[in-house]
Amino acid sequence: MCKKGITVIFHRLPSGSQLPSAEPSPSPSAEGSGLLSLPWEMVARIASHLPAQCVITVLPQVCQTLGNVGKDSTAWQLRARRLTGSRASFPVGPRDGFDWPSACLEMEELIACWTGQGERAAREAEQAEREREVERAQERERDREALAEEGIGEWEEVVEGRPQVDEGVEEMGFQVGGVIAVPWDGEELMEGERQQDREGHLPMGVGGGEERQEAAAEAMMGEERGDEQGVLEAIEVEERVGVLAVRDGQDYIAGPRLGSEGERNGSSRPPSPPPALERLSLPSGHIAEVNSVLLVGGEGAVCASGSRDRNVNLWDLRDGGSTGRLLHTLGGQGLFSTHKGWVWCLAARGPLLASGSFDSTVRLWDLGAQGAERGLIRARAAVLCLALPQKDVLLAGTYDKKVSVYDTRVAEPLVKSLRLHSNAVLCLVADEQYILSGSKDRTVAIYDRRAGKTLQKLQLSSYLLSMCYSDSEVWAGDNRGMLHAFSMQAGFFKPLSQFDVGHTSLVTGIHRSPGSLYTCSADRTIKVHLPCAPPRTLCTLHHQAGVNGLSVEAGVLAIASGEMCVEVWRARR
Repeated sequence: MCKKGITVIFHRLPSGSQLPSAEPSPSPSAEGSGLLSLPWEMVARIASHLPAQCVITVLPQVCQTLGNVGKDSTAWQLRARRLTGSRASFPVGPRDGFDWPSACLEMEELIACWTGQGERAAREAEQAEREREVERAQERERDREALAEEGIGEWEEVVEGRPQVDEGVEEMGFQVGGVIAVPWDGEELMEGERQQDREGHLPMGVGGGEERQEAAAEAMMGEERGDEQGVLEAIEVEERVGVLAVRDGQDYIAGPRLGSEGERNGSSRPPSPPPALERLSLPSGHIAEVNSVLLVGGEGAVCASGSRDRNVNLWDLRDGGSTGRLLHTLGGQGLFSTHKGWVWCLAARGPLLASGSFDSTVRLWDLGAQGAERGLIRARAAVLCLALPQKDVLLAGTYDKKVSVYDTRVAEPLVKSLRLHSNAVLCLVADEQYILSGSKDRTVAIYDRRAGKTLQKLQLSSYLLSMCYSDSEVWAGDNRGMLHAFSMQAGFFKPLSQFDVGHTSLVTGIHRSPGSLYTCSADRTIKVHLPCAPPRTLCTLHHQAGVNGLSVEAGVLAIASGEMCVEVWRARR
């Protein structure tokens, strides 16, 4: 499509004439009346209406002069302003060295793929629920007919333990295949079951919170009944279990909700083009909630998932169809599961995959050798976050308030243990020189590995649970549902702004690149934004359970669900 557009634009170029040599701002050509005879500003203006992909890959192949359009920083900044809106600031962080072409290309692809995806997903969920309702109604009708043939008098259908007969039901339902189906709209839930404050706490006596907390306490590190377990349980109940209890009482879920009146009456909707994205739901490979997910392999070809069932699964996403294929459940010799405690975090670099667990260990796996075990690192407390900033260097944030540096090549891997916080370390990012860590004590610490000292410690009004560091920007999500943006230049860490993008609970995952921003939350939503200030939200996906984490690679999005499953969105093939 891009090349065709270029052909139309340049059909007036004089045949046999030589194109001007490359210049940053060429002057009007005296040859002919073609496009290149126009002032440079007009040529750049025309090119601004072409897709970024065409400007980057096609124009340089047409001629050198037009190839310079893709080198004009001002043109790219004007394009970015048009994409984000005139009132937004972009980029949020420093502009020095910013990759404008890549950012514009990524934003255009993000807009094309995700705009309207949330509404489309909701319609598909509604349609699927209606189809299931029709199937259930038809099955009830067949059972009614079978009982009638056997001469068993009046037949009562029982739904959820309550007998319902046809008389008087038609007023509150709709008729499908001769059977009255009663719609559920979720609006009769008690108001107290929907209450949840911004920190994810559950009101006393609401939504079965006590039973869930007891279940979580029994599941957590059953072998170790010390003081540490009690505090870990408190963190888990506050950050996940309390939220899960409220999730069951919330009235807005992506699924069992009827369509509009026109849809119920059978009115047709005009055909829409096929969506740009396809959704994969990986087969049930875990028997407990999935805590973490990570795309590896460079092109989103393989997905790793860590669960409270103590296992790490590897999934092959390269096969076609609506589901992935389970490759391996990682495990060493003599192990019945990957770990002896909940798997809480994952990190990867090249063929090396690291998994951190509540059993106070980090296990290393070789993806190039079909997931063979490569090593074991014993920490002194539950491992809550991991980072692999460079080859053979592993960083681990643990419950005992420490950030530890390990060399994965040696038998005694611990290099240094840093006491940077006064509470559990919940999130961690790093590059070859700097370590940034967020803690439950509501601080962010910046440590210089080369200088061997702490550079800054910033006090916040909330604590961070997820963090992403790319280029000179750091984005993070906190326990109140807010996003935080920081700049990181030459070791100086500076807060830029806070944003409310609509999350109402813990922001459990965040990913930022020059042209994209993804967030997920315990409030059952995944949001896709343009990374400007304030972020421009393109899509909100509503999930049936809280979302515990996400991973993005090569335009592929994977999420870890509280429903024991992993879901993936990628470009339709």
